[in-house]
Amino acid sequence: MEKPQVLLLTHGGWGMALTESLKMIMGSVDFVHEIALTPELTFSEYYALVDEFAAGLPEKSLILTDVFGGTTTNAGAKVGRDRNIKVISGLNAPLMLEACTQIKYMEDLNFDSVLQQGQASIIDVISEVTKSMEKKES
Repeated sequence: MEKPQVLLLTHGGWGMALTESLKMIMGSVDFVHEIALTPELTFSEYYALVDEFAAGLPEKSLILTDVFGGTTTNAGAKVGRDRNIKVISGLNAPLMLEACTQIKYMEDLNFDSVLQQGQASIIDVISEVTKSMEKKES
């Protein structure tokens, strides 16, 4: 079975900047690709680019998008539905780190745990630090 791939769909290409940061943590992530949405692309043109690339993705690959309801997510949702590829919107570093760790070290991808990690990574830092300090004081 071919290793799953991650396809990033982001406005302006910020997903590759996130990928470069991720490389500092885990080294090469040659299974991560991006199709950046740029201002000159129409939805139809962008969708065609995404669909063409997704046609070559192996089983269990994942599409990660930046903004729910935006062009990147709408294109990803249509391609994901048509090609049976899972799609998560709300791209962030812990979500991507989880997906990349699974692919790099297990050569597999558990969609539910990636989704769960992405959802759990949104934290009110001040509140959490305050709770932690209160526990230490008691």
